[in-house]
Amino acid sequence: MDTARYVVAVAMIITFPPAFLFWFLIHPLVGFWRRTGLAATYTVNLGIMAAVGTAIYLNRNRLLEIEFGTHAWLVAAGVVMMGLAAGADAYCKRQLKPAILVGVPELRPGSDPGRLLQTGAYAWVRHPRYLAGGLIALSIAMLANYLATWILAAACVPVLYLVTVLEERELVDRFGDDYRAYQQRVPRIIPHSLPRR
Repeated sequence: MDTARYVVAVAMIITFPPAFLFWFLIHPLVGFWRRTGLAATYTVNLGIMAAVGTAIYLNRNRLLEIEFGTHAWLVAAGVVMMGLAAGADAYCKRQLKPAILVGVPELRPGSDPGRLLQTGAYAWVRHPRYLAGGLIALSIAMLANYLATWILAAACVPVLYLVTVLEERELVDRFGDDYRAYQQRVPRIIPHSLPRR
């Protein structure tokens, strides 16, 4: 079990920070990246992500020095939460084209603005994939039980909030009043009631 916890912790620390970084490199600089072109944008950003992931991997033992052991109740809760969050994420992905999942509409807005999703999971919250991602991070922290994984899970709250703020600026530019009305009707990340019809 200790080896499995360690592997899960390593996977989290080498993937979550580069993924956070990707969206913080894309959204604030979207105008620059649109002029740069899709291929160059992904080449540069994926290179940066790989470098950050590699640096973290090389320092993994130092980052994972503090661990809290295996606790059956925490593992059980983590497995249940992971299943629910992964299921929710899969449900969201069925509504999205692969290009949307990697941010192509943000980088090439004139080619295919897409449509504003307001059904399924998107009737509950505006950013269900970020909610699922936060829950996945929390479930990984519960399963791995290393200090670094708990810190990353906690960091998801402000990071995902900031990403949604940046992303919604672009969505308002793309969808205008339709998106503003959607913002008024549907909560950002935390559902507060059944979807309104």
